[in-house]
Amino acid sequence: MAFSVPPPRGPLEHGPGVPRPGVDGPYDGGHARWYEDELGWAAEAGPPVLLPTGLRFDVLELPADAGAAVLRRIGPTGPVALLGGRMGVLVAAGSADELPGLLDWLEWGGIALGLTALGVGGRITAPAPPRWPGPSAQGAAVWLRPPEPGLETESTLPALALCGRGGNGGSGGGAPDLVRLVDAAATECHRARLSRTSRGNTLRTNTQPLAFS
Repeated sequence: MAFSVPPPRGPLEHGPGVPRPGVDGPYDGGHARWYEDELGWAAEAGPPVLLPTGLRFDVLELPADAGAAVLRRIGPTGPVALLGGRMGVLVAAGSADELPGLLDWLEWGGIALGLTALGVGGRITAPAPPRWPGPSAQGAAVWLRPPEPGLETESTLPALALCGRGGNGGSGGGAPDLVRLVDAAATECHRARLSRTSRGNTLRTNTQPLAFS
């Protein structure tokens, strides 16, 4: 996989003000060990625990309302996480590099969609492991579709379809190939943006004072 400049930080990423692993506090409730032992993923102890992207997976990130429509539309995917108003869909490593070209090819290039991808050099906040005891902190990242221990997650992630890998791009779990996922995500991001704009215009119209002649 070609190295690229790390993408801009998004809401799912580690940012300023977040405690530094091993400096501001090493305790993470065992979450990092769970990711390492059960899934074989690299994890940076926290709090919060961070999962590097570009190693075992990349993350396709989009607004939560658009993401919910995508999940209803395309059915099974790989693991999916939610943090606040953003949703992250795990995709095959290297997919972040493909996103700009795919959007151009699908004729979405240059359109403000709020659709981004995290690859080499990125990090996401790790949700609490599925069925982990104890309540999650308010506003914490959560799994909508969690990874499954004992399952080779990478083989189920959306990827570019290659010859000999079948129509699902090698996604053994029935997940869509990357082209279909990006096309659906771009479409729903655009629809959600238009819907939000329409609601905003309606609200402004309804709250304007009446004019009297």
